[in-house]
Amino acid sequence: MNAANHFDIKTPETAGRLAINASPTRLLGLLVSGVLLGTMAMSANAGSLISSTDYLNYTLPKNLQEQCVEKDNCPEIEVKYLQTNHDWINDITNARINHLVVNSKPTESAPIKTISSQAEVTAAIDDFAKSQLRDMPEGRSWAYSLTVTPDYLGHINDVELFEINTYVFTGGAHGMPYSEYLMFDLSSKKHIQLNDMLQSGQKARFKALAYDAYKTWVKTVDDDISSYEKNWPFTLSDNVTLTDKGINIRYQHYSIGPYAYGMPVLSIPYSKLDGVIKPRFLPK
Repeated sequence: MNAANHFDIKTPETAGRLAINASPTRLLGLLVSGVLLGTMAMSANAGSLISSTDYLNYTLPKNLQEQCVEKDNCPEIEVKYLQTNHDWINDITNARINHLVVNSKPTESAPIKTISSQAEVTAAIDDFAKSQLRDMPEGRSWAYSLTVTPDYLGHINDVELFEINTYVFTGGAHGMPYSEYLMFDLSSKKHIQLNDMLQSGQKARFKALAYDAYKTWVKTVDDDISSYEKNWPFTLSDNVTLTDKGINIRYQHYSIGPYAYGMPVLSIPYSKLDGVIKPRFLPK
């Protein structure tokens, strides 16, 4: 989606509606991508959760539109919000999305201490667009890119599982992806994290299991675990989610490996988690 496009998050029926303000050479491609991206994806599960996404209501300021359209090179901005039939899930997830848009250097599962207003979100995106026009060297054809999208992963028992994926590109060799899990317990109506799932006194045991999973993963990228660990030591991330097989722990780029190794996922099977996590989080 081009930053000059406009979508209204307030009314789901307008999710596929597209307004174009771009040069003719980009018009066809934007129309095609707008129709595809504007389609609302619905999903339901045994817990009767209905999930979709809708675009942020944002329009690039007129003066910025004129500059980037003249250069035929507008920043690519796509921010989506979560729309489910559970308002409390929407509120928590979309507050996190706003936080990620406003803060350029998120940390794994960092708590939200202040809620970002829509004015702050708009200002942050405006600044992002301005920075391309200000910082991009003359003659460069690449565009800045900002994407934030929530995805529904399914559910385990009464826990609904989501993931927020972001991508920021401002030039250089590559962009910077970021991925964060969110888990919501429908029975308690709470956002749950790793500590909420662990039985009392079992954090050390869980960390030991995660370290074993780390060593297993290292073997896939390096023959010398000891040498690798000196450069990329193990740390326990609380960016976790339940799966049908166990618990996955997601790491960001550069957390436990170089950029080329992506965002590693360490997996701990349920067979090793009996007595470590609370029984209600084990698949029934």
